[in-house]
Amino acid sequence: QVQLVESGGGLVQAGGSLRLSCAASGRTFSSNSMGWFRQGPGKEREFVAAINWSGGSKLYADSVKGRFTISRDNAKNTVYLQMNSLKPEVTGVYYCAARTGAFSVPTMSVGAYSYWGQGTQVTVSS
Repeated sequence: QVQLVESGGGLVQAGGSLRLSCAASGRTFSSNSMGWFRQGPGKEREFVAAINWSGGSKLYADSVKGRFTISRDNAKNTVYLQMNSLKPEVTGVYYCAARTGAFSVPTMSVGAYSYWGQGTQVTVSS
């Protein structure tokens, strides 16, 4: 059974930092682009960041550029999202996802991702 399991969420004050992890099991995603998405209260799921299979290509939403960093460790089948200078508006459930197709480029499109985790809650207080 393929699983993506997120961890590292929590409650943090504005200006603080969190590091999210996404561990895959059941198969390897070392050849797949991976992404992070966020769903705020009453909002649609939106793109946060994505990374290609090698880590050499990264894509960020404009709202998080310079503050968030996506990375991966293929030996551990794990993807990370380092979040710094957190703001209340980034509060939500953060989902990890694996894109369909080996060696595909990272994309902002929700529909391009086939595998999804259950999410981890991030709450930033003002």
